[in-house]
Amino acid sequence: MNLVLQKAPKFTAPAVINGEEIVENFSLEQYLGKKYVVFFFYPKDFTFVCPTEILAFQEKLAEFEKRDAVVVGCSTDTEEVHLAWLNTPKNQGGIQGVTYPLVADASKTIAMNYGVLAGHYDYDEEGNQIFVGAPIALRGTFIIDKEGIVRHQVINDFPLGRNIDEALRILDAIRYVEKHGEVCPANWKEGEEAMKPNREGVAEYLSKH
Repeated sequence: MNLVLQKAPKFTAPAVINGEEIVENFSLEQYLGKKYVVFFFYPKDFTFVCPTEILAFQEKLAEFEKRDAVVVGCSTDTEEVHLAWLNTPKNQGGIQGVTYPLVADASKTIAMNYGVLAGHYDYDEEGNQIFVGAPIALRGTFIIDKEGIVRHQVINDFPLGRNIDEALRILDAIRYVEKHGEVCPANWKEGEEAMKPNREGVAEYLSKH
């Protein structure tokens, strides 16, 4: 499911903010016109790969804030489970110290709307509704601009942890394109030369590399 260049699906859901406070009506719309949003899904609380990613985002949080971006996480766990995990020390498998919002998608509708739910509802031969696959989110990452448009998405399988520095690189590229009107070639990083979006610009760039 491709969301790039589309409006990010809206939602209102419970979330834990500042690592300690449950709010009932959290929405990404509060950031419209103000911030870029790095919105990521992870499979489950109290697991193994997930805390490495969540803590890695926290370690780089100041870098995202420098880029005028907020980080928001989401899983299909409840807000109470989020809060319990946030209150569990790192040396006991917890994520204590994480301050960015964690959204509770217990209904699984947010994951479905973003195309990251690892399964689907169906019916068995007797007409009973069943779930086929895993009723949890894959490792999806979405970068949403200040207008609420999805500019980047990537979805990983459960065992594959994501690269937080790549999210920063893509955010840098989005900001550069918006500011300069140029395009960013393969492996571009902040401070490197970009290209004019025409044949002459491409030819000039390639002639230097």
